[in-house]
Amino acid sequence: MEATRYRIVVRGRLTPAFGTGLGGVTLEVLPGATALEGDFSDQAELRGMLERLRNLGIEVVSVDAVG
Repeated sequence: MEATRYRIVVRGRLTPAFGTGLGGVTLEVLPGATALEGDFSDQAELRGMLERLRNLGIEVVSVDAVG
């Protein structure tokens, strides 16, 4: 199965150090938000990332497949 690239936008600004703990996800600072982009092998891996963000109290604004 081929991995799908996703862009997850969260409210607020995350530091680059935060991104290193997310394994393979790049961060892009946006006005009032941060975009996380990375390849996910399946829906379970994507859900795991979303759950990790939720557990940290980070509000997810959008999730889009980008490739």
